[in-house]
Amino acid sequence: MPVDLSDFPKIISVDDHVVEPPHLWQDRLPAKYKDVGPRIVIAPQGEMALVDGSWVESPGSGDKMAAWWHYEDHRYQLKEMIACAGRPPEEVTMQGVTYDDIRPGCFEPNARLADMDANHVEASLCFPNYPRFCGQLFAERKDRELARLCVEAYNDWMVEEWCGGSNGRLLPLCLVPLWDAELAAAEIRRNAARGVRAVAWSELPAWLGLPSIHSGYWDPFFTACEETGTVICMHIGSGTRTVRPSDDCPTIVTAAMISANSAASMIDFLFSGVLVRHPNLKLMYAESQIGWIPYYLERADDNYRTHLWAQGETRLPEPPSHYYRRQVYSCFFKDSAGMKLLDEVGIDNVLFGTDYPHSDGTFPRSKEVAHSLFGHLDAEQVYKLARGNAITLFDLPFDR
Repeated sequence: MPVDLSDFPKIISVDDHVVEPPHLWQDRLPAKYKDVGPRIVIAPQGEMALVDGSWVESPGSGDKMAAWWHYEDHRYQLKEMIACAGRPPEEVTMQGVTYDDIRPGCFEPNARLADMDANHVEASLCFPNYPRFCGQLFAERKDRELARLCVEAYNDWMVEEWCGGSNGRLLPLCLVPLWDAELAAAEIRRNAARGVRAVAWSELPAWLGLPSIHSGYWDPFFTACEETGTVICMHIGSGTRTVRPSDDCPTIVTAAMISANSAASMIDFLFSGVLVRHPNLKLMYAESQIGWIPYYLERADDNYRTHLWAQGETRLPEPPSHYYRRQVYSCFFKDSAGMKLLDEVGIDNVLFGTDYPHSDGTFPRSKEVAHSLFGHLDAEQVYKLARGNAITLFDLPFDR
């Protein structure tokens, strides 16, 4: 029987975001790095240009102020679009803002918990903002010792301050030094020892100029994740670049196509042999939506049956869909097409997210949105999508 809106289970959202507070790195970096490490400077709003998926910007000279992150030679202004929960889309711009202009729930944990209560959300996993979705900002900087300390400071803040007083409702999602697989493995183990079960990583590391998943370079990292039960969480855009039909296409084109990044990543993993060598490793694609998955699984299995012999491939003893069902998960919040294909996507491989506080998120109507998408399913299926699959995947201490 369908689930009534009044009986809809509390949501566990595995795709939300945090806006890092101004004090994060200043409170945690050694004194010698405070003038070069990430810090906030209030300055006029500036111009922006999208270059290879990243915004390049610098302060202007007008009267309207914005909060600017300064880090080595990098400049980035806090933007209205990434911290506009609850506002009508037509009112949202890409202009720079200050912390006084955004909801406290974007960066204060107690205010976030209050917003979660208003949004029918019990627990939330939050991806970073300023370091970008897998901390690739730190991999791009010159001083690698400072970058490593920035990663560790972020993780300490995430565990101790953002999540520490939430009674388990804010779920820690940590970063790793992307430029060194051994350092990454060590950081996985450091954080797993204090209860962290999720790491933000790049969907397409080779697009960041890093070794590919085929190279073997990342095996220490994959091993550490597998041994500690740490889920590798890959948010759309964590490869920095996007698929672009032309150099002069508007950014809204790439926004509409961005799930293609997740598709490329998933197929790469399915054929890589990584999931064969690490049978207990779990992957989660965040904000990827799910409607595209059945076709690509069908295509991958067909390639396995009809082309593997010609390619001389020996890495996969089973078809790609076998490893998908066993080890790959994706989350959605706006995908009625995916709901029509849910049996083929696999109900045990799907999770829900609210994307708070982004412009396309569902706050404060996430219960209503979720109900409209899958409230027609039976109670057990609704439970799995709203929270059960997240509890199982991340081994959460909530009702099962």
